[in-house]
Amino acid sequence: MSATQLSPTISVVIPTLNEADELPETLSRVQAVTEVTEIIVVDGGSSDSTCKIAREHHCTVLECEPSRGRQLRLGAEKAKGDIILLLHADTWLPKGAGEAMIECLSQPLVVAGGFHKTFREGAGYIPFSRLRLEFFCRALKSIYGDQGIFVRRKTLEAVGGVPDIPLMEEFELCKKLSSHGRLALAKATVQTSSRKFAKEGVLKTYWRMTVCTVRYWLGASPEKLVEIYYPQKGK
Repeated sequence: MSATQLSPTISVVIPTLNEADELPETLSRVQAVTEVTEIIVVDGGSSDSTCKIAREHHCTVLECEPSRGRQLRLGAEKAKGDIILLLHADTWLPKGAGEAMIECLSQPLVVAGGFHKTFREGAGYIPFSRLRLEFFCRALKSIYGDQGIFVRRKTLEAVGGVPDIPLMEEFELCKKLSSHGRLALAKATVQTSSRKFAKEGVLKTYWRMTVCTVRYWLGASPEKLVEIYYPQKGK
């Protein structure tokens, strides 16, 4: 990039629902990324101090029904940055995330990307995780939501935005994006929480994720998969 060119701006969209414990550190790390010019927190009806924390960190706060796909879609529609990063509330960015995103999207034919990831507490770790994520991205053309998904705003608009579905929105989005070009992983690693594994157990959590993924590829609706992934909601 020449000295006369301006660096692309980055908008970060974070869906939340009672994330008061996780959000402060996540926002602090996002704000340490110099290329980020906008943070949009889309809340799904928190009963804790999530929205207050977001406003104290000078984020734009939007509210809608609790559905991750809908929340991400709303935030992305309001974003003004050249690049949009869809980020979970418990995923921490490294300081070089902005540069890594821009470099990744500068590669030929790349239209969107994600990061490598590690689990902070270690509970969700499985061997060869890095190779698994590379395979998932290259062969299956998909990126997990907790890796962070970044895309040029114009490309996201061209594919119709983030799918308004309650689960598997990242897979549906990646499916649309891959028809416009290549997905790639940036040369940077995010740290995400393993709280779900700690709460429900590693084997049980991975089994549930695998069942949902396989059934999704076999054509199950996101609404049906919610009953599997969040069984407590059906009670």
